[in-house]
Amino acid sequence: MVEVYSSLPGFPTPDEQPEYYKMLANVADLADSSNTEVLVAVSGEKILGGVVYFSDMAQYGSGGTATQQKNASGFRLLAVSEEARGLGVGKALTNYCIGKAKTDGNKELIIHTTEAMKLAWGMYEKLGFKRSMDLDFLQKGFPVFGFRLSLQSHI
Repeated sequence: MVEVYSSLPGFPTPDEQPEYYKMLANVADLADSSNTEVLVAVSGEKILGGVVYFSDMAQYGSGGTATQQKNASGFRLLAVSEEARGLGVGKALTNYCIGKAKTDGNKELIIHTTEAMKLAWGMYEKLGFKRSMDLDFLQKGFPVFGFRLSLQSHI
């Protein structure tokens, strides 16, 4: 995840947000929280991508109002290796999270993204996610944009 995020043009660097990158480097620690899973897409022994899924938004850990949302799941830190881009890994991880949120009985799925992640942003919109400005926040001056997917209307 550190490799993927640090290579995004326009995304804060490890020097600009060292605590964020420390969290990325230790992403497996997030699974220690209840109702939280670190999901990894692999081919053989090669990691293609990963994401962190939260069945309970109280564990989500972002800024803004997301952690106060009820009857919602979320995912963060979706990353796809450069070599695996265009193979559907991000979409597969997202669809897994959508299915998991439905199984968990939540009414919506909440995510955040940034201008530096426009490719993923487009994918989310094609899957039915809608901008939700009430979830936006600044992470040390860096704009982060919220999205919601209604699981009641999602097929």
